[in-house]
Amino acid sequence: METKPLILLTGASGYVGGRLLPELEAAGHQVRCIARTPEFLWQRVGPTTEVCKGDCLDSDSLRPAMLGVDTAYYLVRSMGSGGDFEDLDVKAATLFGAAAAEAGVRRIVYLGVLGNEGEGLSSHLRSRQDRGKALRESGIPVVELRASIILGSGSLSFELIRALVERLPLMICPRWVQVLAQPIAIEDLVAYLVEALALPQDRSRVFEVGGSDQVSYADIMREYARQRGLRRVFLPVPVLTPRLSAMWLGLTTPVYARIGRKLVEGVRNPTVVSNEDALEEFNVRPMGLSSAISRAKTNEGHEFAVTRWSDATSSAGHPKSWGGVKFGSRLVDSRTMHVSADQTAAFSPIRTIGGKRGWYYATWLWRVRGFLDLLFGGAGMRRGRRDPEALQVGDTLDFWRVQAYEPDRRLRLAAEMKLPGRAWLEYEVQPKNGGAEIRQTAAFDPVGLFGLLYWYGIYPLHHLVFVGTLKGIARQAEARATSR
Repeated sequence: METKPLILLTGASGYVGGRLLPELEAAGHQVRCIARTPEFLWQRVGPTTEVCKGDCLDSDSLRPAMLGVDTAYYLVRSMGSGGDFEDLDVKAATLFGAAAAEAGVRRIVYLGVLGNEGEGLSSHLRSRQDRGKALRESGIPVVELRASIILGSGSLSFELIRALVERLPLMICPRWVQVLAQPIAIEDLVAYLVEALALPQDRSRVFEVGGSDQVSYADIMREYARQRGLRRVFLPVPVLTPRLSAMWLGLTTPVYARIGRKLVEGVRNPTVVSNEDALEEFNVRPMGLSSAISRAKTNEGHEFAVTRWSDATSSAGHPKSWGGVKFGSRLVDSRTMHVSADQTAAFSPIRTIGGKRGWYYATWLWRVRGFLDLLFGGAGMRRGRRDPEALQVGDTLDFWRVQAYEPDRRLRLAAEMKLPGRAWLEYEVQPKNGGAEIRQTAAFDPVGLFGLLYWYGIYPLHHLVFVGTLKGIARQAEARATSR
């Protein structure tokens, strides 16, 4: 059997890279992923995919990652980083290109952004295009795909549009929402990235890729509202600076204010396809706006999207606690604890949580919540659990239902109590530092402003309960490990 050339994939923990990885694996390619925090990828990759530690700003870490590589995908972005991100982005691309040239890499595939250089590009768009230039200066042939807005479940643009339209009956529309773009569905973009491997490796090429429709952000929001059956009023305003727009987005959507400002500065420039060479060189026939939103809307209903823009570490505000921050379109309380127990012992109290055994901390508060749920016509806590030791997908567990279960590794519960939104509680366990790390994540997808008020109104109580429950699980895990 012929062995396919080795592919290096950067950005596999991010939105586009996370969608591209399984497509490359399914096509039988040998893939090596490089990441600053490789442990984020260990549970996501297939059995034949390598994961190595590396940083595009550290040449020494890039050299071993490049060994034996034929094609390298450069999908690194730093939209969430502070400081002079433009200079850092170009420096990272320069170092990556130099390391690839030194290792004899035959081609680089880079995802850039549309925008006419003669139209006063924003710093964000200019930085994306400068990275492509830096990669080409390495002397390696570069296939640069320039795209506009990416529409897909979990993408930054789709989450932004979804949150605005779902939550705000009155839409304040500054001038930038009327600027033309050519949004592309994530499925079509990934298809372009995969097909780039089949192009000749003799020279660098820049391809402009987009969907079949040229529309504005306002058009996208109207189409989303139409498909959801929502009536929304759009109120144009003559002046709203990028800073004020960003603050508004930060208050009403999943977008952090600093990311929102870069996003707003970027969409003030038209991002439409002016050269249609991609339609001649690729077999992809991109779908239009209506189909892209329909597919994204269908997929985002599956609890958690396969990948989200916020999965990428570059989207994080800082590496400290995630308690109560915005994450994708959802509000999240996520925290970890290390225990001196192996993975099986660490997962044991999670496997047996709820029912008569209780929740390891303030079980009376869980019961009060169940009583209130009964008063409002919900299931309450009376269902308990089917078996005190065993779990399977579909089981009821107090006012939750088991949505995903992997023995000794993961349990995800979907809430079935009365809520102004949807909620999940997830536990993940993995070996670490001679013991195990337990991650507890509570996620809430609010409906409207009342949903937001509900989350923030009871967050102090949630904080108390979630911290106490995780500590209780940790104590149980170590006690069970000692008694074995």
